[in-house]
Amino acid sequence: MLAIYGTSGLMYRGPIEDLRRVLPSLRSARLRPLATEVDRPDFADSGFRVPARRDGDGDHGGGAALPRTAAVAVQTYGEVQRPTVPRQPLQRVQDVMSRTVVTVRSDLSVGQGWRALAECGVGQAPVLDADGRLVGLLTRAELLSLDHLPRPEDNALVWRAFLAQPLSQVMITPVPGVTADTLLRRLALALLATGLPGLPVVDEAAALIGFVSRSDILKAVVHDPPLDLWAG
Repeated sequence: MLAIYGTSGLMYRGPIEDLRRVLPSLRSARLRPLATEVDRPDFADSGFRVPARRDGDGDHGGGAALPRTAAVAVQTYGEVQRPTVPRQPLQRVQDVMSRTVVTVRSDLSVGQGWRALAECGVGQAPVLDADGRLVGLLTRAELLSLDHLPRPEDNALVWRAFLAQPLSQVMITPVPGVTADTLLRRLALALLATGLPGLPVVDEAAALIGFVSRSDILKAVVHDPPLDLWAG
């Protein structure tokens, strides 16, 4: 199930498959495909270490000994095939979403919104109004859009005015929200249709309960297989 929220409240609720049909009637000048950054895997936190090769490693005359690095790889693969924790297929948004969400208020300035993204190390954040309702999405890509930024040669006062304007001038609105039980393949359809880097996750009462991004999906594929993928 998909719902689309704007500054006036709920604008649409229905199947994700209808998004391509509904979106053109809701599209604003600020809702467009965005260039996003992709998180690079942090191998330092993965727990995997490849010992340095030492003199004498490898073939000692027996003819069949594996190099040490290859042996480590084989052992690691075997451990993956026999996980100590039971695994289950990742099928729905709730299996991969982030439940701790960085949000910003719509009454903040552009400068304050930018600082919030930078301090929390995120590329996007749902925007909530004074009553805590979802009204938009703030993204780093949108803040850096040439449609919004003053020109480099503009006076410093122009840049100060840009940073002082409300987030409502640069946030993406309306913004879709998905429920936690949405199938991942349908989430992927919504991301492709909107070009957004991620979507807020809401409950049946439209309360924000999480966020799911492209990075969440990629990290799940890397760290928490199996993920069933079907072509058709």
